[in-house]
Amino acid sequence: MNRAALRLTTGVSAQRALAIWCGLAVLALIVFVASLALGSVALGPLRVVSALLPWHADMASSSSSSDLAIEIVRTLRLPRALAGFACGALLAVAGSLLQVLLRNPLAEPYVLGVSGGAASFALVAMIAGCAWWIVDASAFAGAFASILLVLGLARRELWRGEPQDASPRLLLTGAVIAAGWGAVITLLLSVAPESRLRGMLFWLTGDLNGGGMPWVALIALVVALVMIVPAAAQLNVLLRGDTAAQALGVPVMRLRLRVYLVASLAAAAAVTTGGTIGFVGLVVPHMLRLAFGNDQRMLLPAAALGGGLTVMAADLVARTVIAPAQLPVGVITALAGVPVFLWMLLRRRR
Repeated sequence: MNRAALRLTTGVSAQRALAIWCGLAVLALIVFVASLALGSVALGPLRVVSALLPWHADMASSSSSSDLAIEIVRTLRLPRALAGFACGALLAVAGSLLQVLLRNPLAEPYVLGVSGGAASFALVAMIAGCAWWIVDASAFAGAFASILLVLGLARRELWRGEPQDASPRLLLTGAVIAAGWGAVITLLLSVAPESRLRGMLFWLTGDLNGGGMPWVALIALVVALVMIVPAAAQLNVLLRGDTAAQALGVPVMRLRLRVYLVASLAAAAAVTTGGTIGFVGLVVPHMLRLAFGNDQRMLLPAAALGGGLTVMAADLVARTVIAPAQLPVGVITALAGVPVFLWMLLRRRR
């Protein structure tokens, strides 16, 4: 990428951007390895590596401890770590995109009701005692229904060609729908049988226990990045306002719709995989802007790495702090996210 082009919006050099990307990638790799090694049963680094080797399973029959290590790493911890990384990356990318689309630093994936729709449909499936894959399918169906509902109600705002900013109306539409889903969730929890209530509450606060099939979220992450990263330069122009973007030849209406759909589907895939994990889509983009500014060409890849790192780390804490019991991942992200976000607000006032 041209070095002068990287400085176009923020003045951050290509070397600095590359250094931050590499730093985030190294931290994510360290947390990933720690997620495979630590838990109620601790494993050494060598045992983790050997358990991941494809030919090790053929030699493990002579050792019951090797069998146990393979079972723990391959069946439990590896899918969960991958699911955590994918969920965090999807939420952070979705948050970055929605903050550009709405030009509002408080926008995050759940503000448009995607989380509420997914939770409502998933809770209905849980009450009915459905299998886990039906719960996941229901969650995605609910998220997609919420996406279509907001899209239908705010279609004029997304497609309008007038220069005035339509973001407040789109944000208000999503907030009202999110409030409606919140009422539905409260109703479902009120009528849920006692035997299923704890599992429902656990899922509502973020649960990667069902992340045994993280491939949907990983594929969704790749698709989202492929769809939106090539348009990052246009997103930088869109931040200057619809009028300026149109004057510079940016197809504002199509770009706004593209951003909304990518962000919403990314959030839907994340919620389907890990439940409602809050604050990642809000805090991670803000923290990265302290280093990058608001250049989306650098911010979007960093958001994917930073969001994945954040949720993997939160899940590691949730699994180990009171092991063998576990905490919901969303509780950890909220406990960490609230003070961090307040600190950033106070720092900005100064």
